[in-house]
Amino acid sequence: MAGKTFTFTRDGGSQLTGHLEPPVGTPRGWAIFAHCFTCGKDSRAAVHMSRALSRAGIGVLRFDFAGTGLSIAPGDAVSIAADIEDLRAAAQAMTAAGMTPSLLVGHSLGGTAAILAAAEMPDIAAVATIGAPADLQHILRLFEQNDLDTIARDGEAMVEIAGRPFLIRRSFVDAIEGIDVDKSIAALRRPVLIMHSPLDQVVGIDHASRIFVASRHPKSFISLDTADHLLTNVDDANYASSMVAAWANRYLPPLTADLPQVEIAKGVVATETLTGKFQLTVRSGEHMLLADEPASVGGLGSGLSPYELVSAGLAACTVMTMRLYAERKGFPLERASTTVTHEKVAGMMPPDRFTRNVVLEGPLDDEQRARILEIADRCPVDLTLIRGSDVQTELANVSKVT
Repeated sequence: MAGKTFTFTRDGGSQLTGHLEPPVGTPRGWAIFAHCFTCGKDSRAAVHMSRALSRAGIGVLRFDFAGTGLSIAPGDAVSIAADIEDLRAAAQAMTAAGMTPSLLVGHSLGGTAAILAAAEMPDIAAVATIGAPADLQHILRLFEQNDLDTIARDGEAMVEIAGRPFLIRRSFVDAIEGIDVDKSIAALRRPVLIMHSPLDQVVGIDHASRIFVASRHPKSFISLDTADHLLTNVDDANYASSMVAAWANRYLPPLTADLPQVEIAKGVVATETLTGKFQLTVRSGEHMLLADEPASVGGLGSGLSPYELVSAGLAACTVMTMRLYAERKGFPLERASTTVTHEKVAGMMPPDRFTRNVVLEGPLDDEQRARILEIADRCPVDLTLIRGSDVQTELANVSKVT
């Protein structure tokens, strides 16, 4: 399901526009991602985290804070209080739109802002942080001493951080010094996941220790091993994303199949024909077909390849599910078809992508087409692929021929 823009109004009447990554499959819940101090909604960590949670059935809103990040114009003043208010405003807007967030995920300063904001957001069930500082005074260590002296003397100073100019006012420094993060963590009383790299050169691993000690159970810690602070390595970003998605599932409503599996499943037997290198007969009950690999890789091209068979299962389940739904709702669907392609995507975890192209024939209006397409994302085979499966292998006892 493609992402879309989501606009909401922050305190003071100004508007922020973020990217909403809808949940894939049966919705489990909604989350908000809070980016790092010098990042934005399209940072690697934000994008990978949002997509991983989306695949787990958790929709995610990510947006540029008005007080930090990429949404402000060069020279605009930054404010940690604005970040916290932005998170609350985003949650209120999502709730009003029927997408109440139950999970906050924050990267670096965004993680600290998530902790501070969650204390006054009763619908938040859990908070996950990545490389978060345990005190906001840490930010001041990013400034040169002469910048701090200028702020103290003149009330503000233009400070360059990560190659971008930020206007830092004395109120920002005063607000940082007046916030007790440890106290906020101890009062949070929500499940917390702390993720941090022991090699983080921006926010040291000691910050993770402080957050973990101050947090109340249930709390969890995952080491990000050799990752850098910004998760610039795609493998590190994918790992962090998959860990948050797996952890968050425990604190969200359980997955329940909202559409029944229609067919009575039978066993499938694949046996070599000994014709060609890969050709097989695939049998289930009275049905039989050939499976093979293309001639380009040594097969005969006499049947569907294994991934084509998986794609065929997804395509067939999609069409059957749409037909069942259309009949249940009385929609005038005359014929449906689906084309499914499979590819391996470098840098994505998991790397398999199945793309569906759906054709709906009949005098359907736009709303009916949208409803049918939405239910296609929740067919049983789709959910099996999204959630993953348990595969067990046993060796059959075969009598030796003498």
